[in-house]
Order: sequence, then C-alpha cells, then structure tokens
Amino acid sequence: MSDRSSIEWTEATWNPTTGCDRVTPGCDNCYALTLSRRLKAMGAAKYQNDGDPRTSGPGFGLTLHPDALAVPSQWKTPRMVFVNSMSDLFHARVPLDFVQRVFRVIAATPQHTYQLLTKRALRLRRVADQLEWPPNLWMGVSVESADQLGRVDDLRQVPAAVRFLSCEPLLGPLTGLDLQGIGWVIAGGESGPGHRPVLEEWIIEIRDICNADDVPFFFKQWGGRTPKAGGRELVGQTWDEMPKRLQATAS
Repeated sequence: MSDRSSIEWTEATWNPTTGCDRVTPGCDNCYALTLSRRLKAMGAAKYQNDGDPRTSGPGFGLTLHPDALAVPSQWKTPRMVFVNSMSDLFHARVPLDFVQRVFRVIAATPQHTYQLLTKRALRLRRVADQLEWPPNLWMGVSVESADQLGRVDDLRQVPAAVRFLSCEPLLGPLTGLDLQGIGWVIAGGESGPGHRPVLEEWIIEIRDICNADDVPFFFKQWGGRTPKAGGRELVGQTWDEMPKRLQATAS
C-alpha cells in the first residue's frame, strides 16, 4: 500500500487483496511474486508464498485485507490509484461481496481516479452486471500476446467509464487487435533477470493502431534487467498519452 508509486502511468497503489497465481505465460516473471518473496524473507507473513495446488503454476497466497478499505478516504489529495498491484481482484478466490465492497469504496471517493487491471477477464464479464460501476473507475485487462485477445472481447461488455489494455510484458505481435470500445492502451517490455525481449515492430504496430483509432497510447518501457534499463523512447519519442481524468471532488 503506498500513496506514491514508481509505475509511470499511476500515482499510488492500493491493495485490498494480495496474492495471486499463474494463469498464462505473461505471469512467468511476475514482479509481485518476486516482491512477495522479498517481503516474506523480511517477515511479512501476509505475503506468504504458499502457492495454490489447483492452479497452473506457483503463486503466493490470496489474502483479503478488509482493513485496507479505509485507506483511500484518508488520502485527501486527489490521485490516480492503481488497484491491486499485488493481486487480481477478479481471482476466483476473491468473494463477489468483497469485490462489491471495493467498488463501493471507489464510488465513495470520487476525488480519486482508479485503475483496475485483471487477467481474469471471463470472471470480470460474468459478474459485471452484479457491480455498480462508478464513473471514476477505469477497467483494464492484460493482453500480452495474440492468444489473449479474447480478453478484449470480454472487456468490451463491461460498462466501465474507461476500458483499457495493458500489453505488458508484450511477448509477441498482437495481430488482429481491435480497439473498438477501448479508451487507452499501455504497452511495454518485461524487466527482471529473466526478462524476455520485446521487438520494436510489435510496439510500433500497437502505436499505429492506436493512432489510427484515436486511442491514447502509453509506452511504459523497453525493459531489461531493471525496469529503466532500456529507457522509454520509441523511435525518438516518449509516449505518455492518457484518457482525461474525471473532474470530481470529494462528497
């Protein structure tokens, strides 16, 4: 939980849940899992790396944090908030009523703009009509390869004020990408000791689709051993486009 973030496209992080597990190859070098291992080594038990035998690979234990629900109301200065940087709110083990509580907190703090990202697009679509969608919530899905383009179709059926894609870590070309109904795209390479390379042509193709469809495009990083190793310039330019924030004040 932090009211400051080094992630280029947000300002703060808020984790009503922590813990996750592998669902696709995009999870293989998960920074949250790496961080959880460091925290465990330092004695932070709530990030315990206990895995889940029902999933396709290693993870760290899913935990709800009801006490964290009060945090956004304590931030008086409006900010952009990335929800669940250390988890996935639409994980199967997060009860629907807890998801609804998170959405109510978002609605009750309209001074902030919230960015919520998931890889569980199918569950997102299935429960969308059981949620009240506040106008200060941006909803996104991860799309790291063409194999995951179906998540975009699921997202299109969600009544979010802004629907966005996180194409990071980009692991291949997104041939067939359709941005109908999408309001923002983030793209970037992978970082860390086991990072997989991203090709410039993959990024340029996404940027060109965004430009053609008048969709804001944000290039986060080339990646490398560290997040900043490769820099952020794409063909000599930094791309920091974002949707307009909702202008709101606290009630």
